[in-house]
Amino acid sequence: MASIRKEIIIESSADEVWNVIRDFSAGPSRMAPGFVVDTRIEAASRVVTFADGTVARERLVSIDDVARRTVYSVVGDTIRPTHDNASMQVFDQGEAHSRLVWIHDVLPDDLATSLDAAMEQGMTVIKQTLESEAAHA
Repeated sequence: MASIRKEIIIESSADEVWNVIRDFSAGPSRMAPGFVVDTRIEAASRVVTFADGTVARERLVSIDDVARRTVYSVVGDTIRPTHDNASMQVFDQGEAHSRLVWIHDVLPDDLATSLDAAMEQGMTVIKQTLESEAAHA
């Protein structure tokens, strides 16, 4: 199983970053506008449409406000893993700084290359967006 880990420091408080990350229904559009072009809830799933046309149907596994951690699983649409588990967790890094850790475990392994590239690009957009919001707050 491929396991991809991305980590960034964001110049915004952990509470402010967590407020966006924990928003299952709109979080992807809020944290990565342009990279994500649509986020909507259909039945028990979140459907995320990316700028490149990829669509991911995701199921919420958990939201832990104490640990500032959310877990979800891609369950289909244009991405069809046989196994998928992803988590995003926000850590306090002192005044007005936080660390975002995004881990994605996926099978089959051949999905890892494109997923790694998408996560890298996504983290860049997330950092820019959340720092911009903090600067304007």
